[in-house]
Amino acid sequence: MAGLVISGTKNALVEVQEYVRLLGRIARGLTSRPIYFRDIVEQFESIGIGSLTVVLLTGTFTGMVLTLQSGIMLDQFGARSMVGRLVSATMVKELGPVLTALMVTGRVGSGIAAELGSMMVTEQISALRALGTDPVRKLVVPRVLAGVIMVPVLTIIADGVGMVGAWLITVTQLKVAGSVFWNAVVMGLYIQDVWMGLIKPFFLGFALVTIACHVGLRTKGGTQGVGRATTNAVVAGSVAVLVVDFLLTKLLISLMY
Repeated sequence: MAGLVISGTKNALVEVQEYVRLLGRIARGLTSRPIYFRDIVEQFESIGIGSLTVVLLTGTFTGMVLTLQSGIMLDQFGARSMVGRLVSATMVKELGPVLTALMVTGRVGSGIAAELGSMMVTEQISALRALGTDPVRKLVVPRVLAGVIMVPVLTIIADGVGMVGAWLITVTQLKVAGSVFWNAVVMGLYIQDVWMGLIKPFFLGFALVTIACHVGLRTKGGTQGVGRATTNAVVAGSVAVLVVDFLLTKLLISLMY
């Protein structure tokens, strides 16, 4: 039993060490040439536009469900008209960034791990090195840039459609005037809330993409290894999103409020 614990701890420390090394190589790739602009544009399309449908659906139905639940709760206090204030603060500060990051992790993180893992087990990564191309600069840096930039954009879109969905439910189900809802939204949002909702996605996007790339580049064991890497990327990325969200929330609250 003790041997298993020691072995597991050792493997975990090795993974952390390799992840930190990967971050250092990413930093070098971001600050020096060559820069593969075509690959960057392709990843912007893959991560951004490719994830648009799932983000739109997630944001819309999250806003609708949140409004229905909030309306039931606020009815107990005779404050149904304040549903816009509650929904807007919750969507912008927390649910928008986190749910968007989780959806992107499920769709993009698994894809990145599977793609890089397949390249590892078929020795395409070794072929790139043999040709004098840095795999991190060619494969990882474009994905990291796309994740850091596109996850915030997707979060803004999710927040927007979520508020529209909330407005529709407020008007049709809760029978509250649309003007009352939007006035409550404006009253309920402070500039600190907006900044928190805009800052979080940059870090969440960076975390989920770098973890997926790390897992993909550490793939071993043929096609079974690719399957394990895909699962590990989604699980580790999802947990990292929640952990980073908590740490960022704690830090931003101490700085802004």
